[in-house]
Amino acid sequence: MSWRSKSAAVCLKDLRLEFRTRYAYSALIMFAVTTLVAISFTLAGGLVEADIAASLLWIIFFFSAMTGVSRSFVQEEETGTSIGLKMAADPAPVFLGKFLFNAALLLSMAMLVVPLYLLLFNLAVVHVGGFLVTIFLGLVGLASAGTILSAIAAQSAVKGSLLTVLSLPILLPLLITATNATRTALYGGHLAGIMTDIAMLIFYNGTVLAASLLLFEYVWNE
Repeated sequence: MSWRSKSAAVCLKDLRLEFRTRYAYSALIMFAVTTLVAISFTLAGGLVEADIAASLLWIIFFFSAMTGVSRSFVQEEETGTSIGLKMAADPAPVFLGKFLFNAALLLSMAMLVVPLYLLLFNLAVVHVGGFLVTIFLGLVGLASAGTILSAIAAQSAVKGSLLTVLSLPILLPLLITATNATRTALYGGHLAGIMTDIAMLIFYNGTVLAASLLLFEYVWNE
């Protein structure tokens, strides 16, 4: 099997397991929807400032991602299937398969959360294309960084706490850039500003993916 076939097999394995248990997806949706509704009730239909609205969306995405993505490798360790996975595939296809699964999980969550977010906060998007591209690239970045951090945290005794502590400084550049682009897309502004932020998101995602593929073998075989 080629590395593409092995990556697809790992991703499909996790998707089948998720369809069976719905553990990660349920946790993602429950956290995101509950937080959105709670904040909406707190604001009581009042207008939300641009900075606050954009920040809220990415705070919800960040903590939702940490809730769902954290299970990627922890589950393999807890069920004892990590040894079989190491024997079945090289490290790179395993990482890519897990990354594709996490990206699919986060993007499917966004398809439900983003319309609800726009509806509850009564927001209209000025730059629709820039908004959608920002959401896509931001969530892909959360999935790529979350996957390698989940692998590191799975080797520790304090898995959940370590993932949150490790992820915040690494994901901070992505969250700041995505928040800036979302604010501009929601409330209007120079299109050049969004393009600069999108270029930074592409650069961030490429860098994190390349570094993760280089480091994952050492983390996985630890």
